[in-house]
Amino acid sequence: MMQFSHLDEQGAGRMVDVGDKGITDRTARASGQVRMAATTLQLLQAQQLPKGNVLEIARLAGIMAAKRTSELIPLCHNLPLDSVAVDIRFVDDRTVVIEATVRTRGRTGAEMEALTAVSLTALTIYDMCKSVDKAITLDAIRLEEKTGGDSGHYVRANDPPLA
Repeated sequence: MMQFSHLDEQGAGRMVDVGDKGITDRTARASGQVRMAATTLQLLQAQQLPKGNVLEIARLAGIMAAKRTSELIPLCHNLPLDSVAVDIRFVDDRTVVIEATVRTRGRTGAEMEALTAVSLTALTIYDMCKSVDKAITLDAIRLEEKTGGDSGHYVRANDPPLA
């Protein structure tokens, strides 16, 4: 039976000891999408929403969130991030796709940082658009790829990429 690394023998939460792990180059890429009314997306594209340049503020929120992941997720290690990139693109008349790539050189991976960046970027888009569209949906937040560490290279299989 597989044991969870964040639980001790008695089931109490613990931070995983990564002190003996080797330092390697690591990357993580995550994605997610925000779906909204076509009229809302038009306002977003034209930068005509009341709160200003939504996409640039959301991108900064995602980058800032990645840097603070260990403060948001219990037992998550604080990583020295080498880079965080957040890409936001329109894929149809109702959908925005977010992709975050995080790079670090360390003893543990950056998957949580990439997922946190996508999540907070999406939440910021929602927050800044909700005055015109409360039915916005955040969807399909997921790890797409990771490299480095003992588990090696992972690429999401059997799911089509988010457009």
